[in-house]
Amino acid sequence: MLSAFLSVLLGTNFPMNLLEAIILGIVQGLTEFLPISSSGHLVLVGELLGIEAEAGENADEMAKAAKIMFAVAVHVGTLLSVLVYFRHRIIELIVGFFKSPVTPEQRSVLFLVLATIPAVIAGLTLKPWFEKAFHSPVFTSCMLIVTGGLLVLPILVTRLRGSEPTGEVTTKSALMMGLGQAFAILPGISRSGSTIATGMMSGVNPRQAAEFSFLMAIPAILGGAVFEFKDLEAVPEGMMTNCIVGALVAFVTGLAAVYWVLDSIRKGKFQYFAIYCAVAGIFGIVYFGFLSDSEPELPNDPVPELTQ
Repeated sequence: MLSAFLSVLLGTNFPMNLLEAIILGIVQGLTEFLPISSSGHLVLVGELLGIEAEAGENADEMAKAAKIMFAVAVHVGTLLSVLVYFRHRIIELIVGFFKSPVTPEQRSVLFLVLATIPAVIAGLTLKPWFEKAFHSPVFTSCMLIVTGGLLVLPILVTRLRGSEPTGEVTTKSALMMGLGQAFAILPGISRSGSTIATGMMSGVNPRQAAEFSFLMAIPAILGGAVFEFKDLEAVPEGMMTNCIVGALVAFVTGLAAVYWVLDSIRKGKFQYFAIYCAVAGIFGIVYFGFLSDSEPELPNDPVPELTQ
């Protein structure tokens, strides 16, 4: 997610070289859509490299602006990968939305709006608490293991039911997938993994659950990019090449990740990502919890209360 990417990016040195732009573009493109949590990997990699999220708070304003611009650029790259892959479906939704009487496309758009609401509410009301969670690699590692468990749950539910889910997205399943997306604001929880898994457990067939999950990413990524870009007061010089290269790399790797996820679902191998998440989570707990002395305490501030 954009906030996690930006928090790690703000701790890096500036100016960024082209190789770093390519590496960050690859990381962003792959982990944004693979069910392995982009935020979790950014937290753990940042900690391994000695990058502190707080480093950006006192950074030079132009350096900070450059990093915001780059973060937005690579997220736009991943957004374009979804738009390109699902271009025909998106056109169908746009055209069908303006037809009458009520069409399946209108229902799909309304389901997407419904699925976006939980993450918006959670992001606006619990943002300070969520941001503090990014300071703990051990907590993030635990959430990676939770993600692994989420990816396995659809298999267990299918075995209990005795049949594969074959339904379409409904109001209930859209809301459940929206709650899964809100849960994925936590570092280590995969957005694509949690939404696809909750969709399948709600009775949606795997292919449709994955498609709906990727379509849900459009308002999520676009909203995050707009939210960060509004704070950009000036466009830094010398960053255009890195931004373009990073965005292109994120686009290509993001498109590859979309194909990879859909192919794994088609072949019934989606749960294999759970093994990776579990291994990565266990490694993080062992290393940051017992072998490293850099584990910061997870702030114990209470979750902010909702105001009237």
